[in-house]
Amino acid sequence: MALITRIGRLFSADFNAVLDRIEEPDVLLKQALREMEEDLHRDAQQLKLYEKEYSLLAVKMDELSKSIEQVDQELDICFESGETKLARSQVKKKLEIQRYHKHCISKSESLLRKTSELKTRIDENKMRFSVMQQKLELLSETEAELNGEELYSNITMTVKDDDIEMAFLREKQARGVS
Repeated sequence: MALITRIGRLFSADFNAVLDRIEEPDVLLKQALREMEEDLHRDAQQLKLYEKEYSLLAVKMDELSKSIEQVDQELDICFESGETKLARSQVKKKLEIQRYHKHCISKSESLLRKTSELKTRIDENKMRFSVMQQKLELLSETEAELNGEELYSNITMTVKDDDIEMAFLREKQARGVS
């Protein structure tokens, strides 16, 4: 039984080695780098959108704050004039603006949190991308070295008997041995 297990392991190991050669790790690594680069680009675009939306919200919140101040001034005028009906409509307007302002504040805080998380993810992915690039460079260098070794390992150094005899005669003649 142990013999069958060993043969199975050998077959599995050889099969995995063949698959590794077929898969061409450098091609797979290059594809992974392209996908990572696309993800980084997509995240960078999303970050720009978040930042733009945040700046628009900041402008809107500033406008709402000014509107609240204006409604307060109008309320002062209404109360000084004794216009309670008009004052009620101004109070309603102020409440609506305040609720919208609170909504903008919570949206702004959510955007800040999303922006922070996205920046963190971009930084981590940039690090991973850099590591993958280094691996690709090492793999390319290793393959270049292997290809160079394969060129020399395929050369056969067989020497024929006639070549040996000719070299022997030349050596003998060069030394002046009879």
